[in-house]
Amino acid sequence: MEVLDDGRPVGLGGAKQRATLGFLLLHPNKVVPTSRLLSALWEGDEAPVTARKILQNAVYGLRGALASGRGANGPAAPALLTRPPGYMMRVDPEQVDLHHFHTLAGRGRDRLAAGAPEAAVALLSDALALWRGPALADLVEKDVAWPELAAVESARLDAMEDYVEAQLACGRHHGILAELEAMVRAEPLRERGCGQLMLALYRCGRQADALSVYSRVRTVLVESLGLEPGHGLQALQQRILTQDPTLLLPRAPARPGAEGGDGARDRLVLATAAPGEPGTPDRGTPDQRTPDRRTPDQRTPDRNRPDPRSAGRGTDGRERPEGRGPGTERRQVSVVSVRTRIASSLGGGAGDRELDDLLDGAELLVREQIERFGGVVTAAIGSISVGLFGLDAPHQDDPRQAVLAALAIRDVLDVPDPADTGTERSTVHVVVTTGEVMLRRRGRDAVPAVFGDILDESQELLCESPAGEVRVSEEVHRASEHTVRYRRSDAHALEWQAVAVRDDQRSGAGDGELSVELDVLRGLVKRTRQRAVPHLVTVIGEPDTGKTRLLAELRRSVTEEPDGPLVLSARASGSSGASPLAVPSRLLAAYCGIVREDSPEAARAALEHASRDLYRSEAVRERRLPLLWPLLDPGGEPAPGTMCPTEVLDAWREFLLLAVQRRPLVLCLDDLHLSPDMTLDAVGDLVESAGEGPLFVIAAARPELLERRPSWAGGKSHTMTVTLARPERITNEQLVEFLLSAVRNEGLHRLDGSPAC
Repeated sequence: MEVLDDGRPVGLGGAKQRATLGFLLLHPNKVVPTSRLLSALWEGDEAPVTARKILQNAVYGLRGALASGRGANGPAAPALLTRPPGYMMRVDPEQVDLHHFHTLAGRGRDRLAAGAPEAAVALLSDALALWRGPALADLVEKDVAWPELAAVESARLDAMEDYVEAQLACGRHHGILAELEAMVRAEPLRERGCGQLMLALYRCGRQADALSVYSRVRTVLVESLGLEPGHGLQALQQRILTQDPTLLLPRAPARPGAEGGDGARDRLVLATAAPGEPGTPDRGTPDQRTPDRRTPDQRTPDRNRPDPRSAGRGTDGRERPEGRGPGTERRQVSVVSVRTRIASSLGGGAGDRELDDLLDGAELLVREQIERFGGVVTAAIGSISVGLFGLDAPHQDDPRQAVLAALAIRDVLDVPDPADTGTERSTVHVVVTTGEVMLRRRGRDAVPAVFGDILDESQELLCESPAGEVRVSEEVHRASEHTVRYRRSDAHALEWQAVAVRDDQRSGAGDGELSVELDVLRGLVKRTRQRAVPHLVTVIGEPDTGKTRLLAELRRSVTEEPDGPLVLSARASGSSGASPLAVPSRLLAAYCGIVREDSPEAARAALEHASRDLYRSEAVRERRLPLLWPLLDPGGEPAPGTMCPTEVLDAWREFLLLAVQRRPLVLCLDDLHLSPDMTLDAVGDLVESAGEGPLFVIAAARPELLERRPSWAGGKSHTMTVTLARPERITNEQLVEFLLSAVRNEGLHRLDGSPAC
């Protein structure tokens, strides 16, 4: 809270004076009873016997502070008045920022309701700019919790959500995304903001991330309140799942210099479609797509004719390069080349006709994914399709959008052979490159031709592309590596293989397939820290189900927290006769900062240094250290007649339990099913012995662990098991039905000009 007199701050005194003024300003020009003020200044029975006297002194001090201003004697000067049964703060509402905020927010909300989002953005932005943090933040820091402050904060969040809605209506889903994600992280129970984030992500071409947001919200609501999301949020999830076209913005208005009103779209119709066929989406944003369902006789006859005023300019209104004739332009584009191979056995005995239908269906699905991310298919010959991004209006996001489209095509059309039987299967090969092409028209209404070495290069690379992979050039990799996760391989001319969308592009949620599990684990870690309750979580799954990735995401998430727990990781060895000390040794080394290259002397010194902070008694420390020495050489066993491994593991458990008392610990154990029984016993005993210590242990293992130990983590307090399954992939039979269905729907569309029912 701050009071300004002609731009200069006015001293308000101590906490009680500031709290008194703050509470009165929340009720300007209204009488606040003394009893209510006393309740605001002291909770319950905490008020001292002299509470009324303290309040009177606070009022006296405030009057003196307000009277010291230059305009204190003016008719509009604020004044703290005594009015039975309490006090009233007389002030011009226009002098209070909170009143000004409510006025601007209300006007912005009215403009938004009237269909003027740009004006609403300006007003709501001005309203939010008045905020510099939580209302009365200096009082909140002193544990002041008035219902009025909650109402003010709710009004700010309402205005923020109105601002986001206006920005989305203006098509700025990319620009508002970061701010919207931060708001949802701070207020995960506000369903309106969560729905806005889902819509923004969907319009950015991140459908999986949008659905992941819904999963996180549902998890929080169910675990915190026992409630399901509201009908509105559930309906939005279903519309995203079905790719409801009404979620996308209408097409952009006509650009200057283009007749007919749909300049960008109709220019692309010339480049890619025969007269009378549906066109392609405007490249404004990847998902702003409204299919053109009009029949040829419903189109304006001359709408594709260029504006005479645009002679000598390209389709984007810029001057053509010198030396080029009319209708010739150069474009920097990203090229997606796709080859679909349909297994001949899928023809069902119907001969080449059904295989042709399957190829036709594959081409339709490729076209749909390319157009979905803002590209345009310029050629489709046999099993090969070529899509261009940036043909109409080049954008720096073209390479990224091209790779996202390529990944979507791979996920739809690639059929794996999980049993690796070597039988014939349907595959898809995808290459993404970038370069310059020339766009040439040989007449006013002629369909443009596209030329360029990059197109030939892309086709040559496609011939070498491995099945089921998306390969990209170095330039595309550099332009999209912040969004897409890559794997490097030297076995191909294009060494970068696109794997999936990066986890850090998912609203801080991690892998879209594992977002729910990751959120549950984060919640358990938080509970462990706040309530000092130990937990043992076992993640069970077959190979390639994401166990290791889930542990890595949790480790990354926890280590990024300020003042977070100490995370120690270890992987069990798969060698036969593995020592029961191997995993405990790696955890101890991680705690002490011991690395493989350290000499035995350096390792012992590090262990001794760490132990000094844990053992209060020097005598106890001297007795325990010899029991820990064998962990510095886990490959060997304790010398005969000295100690048994059980004694070593007991000393290790005691060491970690002492460490937990100093700082919360998270232990990540991978491939635990490979560990000997003695190691499993030690891990289980560690958690059971933690008592009220903030210890979180997560172990990843294959189902063999439960076969060896059916009672592992079962029937014990603070334990749980998370089971991961392989993501379902499309089968040959499903692919056939999928492709033939696409052909049938397209046939119906061509007959009546409307979507198939």
